[in-house]
Amino acid sequence: MLQEVKRVFDSPLLELVFRAASVHRQHHDSSKIQLCTLMNIKRGGCSEDCSYCPQSSRYETTTKASRLLDVDPVLEAARKAKANGSTRFCMGAAWRDLEGRKRGFERILEMVREIRKMDMEVCTTLGMLSPSQAKQLKEAGLTAYNHNLDTSREYYPKVITTRTYDDRLETISHVRNAGISVCSGGIVGLGESDSDRVGLIWEASNMPEHPESFPVNTLIPVKGTPLENNEPVSHHELLRTIATARIVLPTTIIRLAAGRQRLSENEQAMCFMAGVNAVFTGEEMLTTPCSSWDEDKAMMSRWGLEGMRSFEHKGVFRKESIGTGHPASNMVTTEDDEYPLKSRLVARSSRRATK
Repeated sequence: MLQEVKRVFDSPLLELVFRAASVHRQHHDSSKIQLCTLMNIKRGGCSEDCSYCPQSSRYETTTKASRLLDVDPVLEAARKAKANGSTRFCMGAAWRDLEGRKRGFERILEMVREIRKMDMEVCTTLGMLSPSQAKQLKEAGLTAYNHNLDTSREYYPKVITTRTYDDRLETISHVRNAGISVCSGGIVGLGESDSDRVGLIWEASNMPEHPESFPVNTLIPVKGTPLENNEPVSHHELLRTIATARIVLPTTIIRLAAGRQRLSENEQAMCFMAGVNAVFTGEEMLTTPCSSWDEDKAMMSRWGLEGMRSFEHKGVFRKESIGTGHPASNMVTTEDDEYPLKSRLVARSSRRATK
């Protein structure tokens, strides 16, 4: 499987993008882009040593620690996001985990409950979760949980030492078992090789079920972090990663995340062609600039794109239906529909076994 992903990644770029565009149109409405807004609800002071992150307390950056926000300003931000066309509202807190944060967690559960009443998808990223915490988030109405793998298993220890790769996979497992959609992707530009980008995509494809969404971030080097002098990633490297992810994860939403503001409109259009069907928009991401709603809606209009509705993605709809008791039979797909690359490999193995 890993070698097959590598063959896809290494194919000529134009052929790769054409193939990705074809796969995208088989599984998605290519005219639809989900607009997502991300809010930092607890900034800085994190005990982790993620070498790309200015929110780590280990590095001297301009990001200063703050307390968890109250519920009301978060709800106001969600209303503003919805009024501007965003259908998913994401909340991030710079924590390693929720241990000893009972009051803060209860406040976040209240945020989730209230935002769901707005008929928006709700996503959080709060660090590592226990099975009980994942269950409580699901019961509050959480749509998705973001927990990125960041890079390949092999390169990961060069980026982070305070949390293992298996720690991340364990949290993702708790999220999936609770019936919450998994949002898990990575970052290009950490100093990794092409084989590490292949490894990241392979890890996502090797999960018990493909993640509902796969964010693709490009590193924005921040002064004071260990990666402050990293060279920027070229557009063709980003495009190759996106196109490979689209082919290997055909039904997954590919989210163009941090670093998008540095791309020209034409470069963004190529990313949409290669399979991106979600972006972050609004005033700011966690610590980095973000394209504004007006700017993004104008760009989408020029390219004939329109916003995706809340719960329009089949995978999200199915998880929501199961969680609320509503029938989801009209959204059920076969394993061959969901994982054509995996199914093809199984078929090859069966043919070899009968020879």
